[in-house]
Amino acid sequence: MLPLLDNGERIIVNKFVYHFRPIERGDVVVFWYPKEPSVSFIKRVIGLPGDVIEERRGVVWVNGTPMREDYLKAPYRDDDTYPPVQVSKAHYYVLGDHRNGSNDSRTWGEVPERYIYGKALLRIWPLSKIGIIR
Repeated sequence: MLPLLDNGERIIVNKFVYHFRPIERGDVVVFWYPKEPSVSFIKRVIGLPGDVIEERRGVVWVNGTPMREDYLKAPYRDDDTYPPVQVSKAHYYVLGDHRNGSNDSRTWGEVPERYIYGKALLRIWPLSKIGIIR
């Protein structure tokens, strides 16, 4: 999830938030990797159930509209194109912020809602980077 999060950093995950509100586009979620459910992943939610997601030369389109992604920094972008995908009911389409090196929904598909177990809330290590995850 570079540049937002780096390997070895420690975070606090809010495991209760999705009992009180729905998962939203832009949330940084922690979930069980669909191909190996004993492994945790962290990615950003791009597509909600029913959305049509497409990537054209590195620009993500949601339901025919280009998505504004201010958090996506130039060195981490890619210029790839992926065909449209409609997100299934009770599933989410997730992407890493390091698009040119991310293992995400473009490769292995959607994440079932039941696999999402929390929202990344706070970075607590290293102390020099402590703060809220946006």
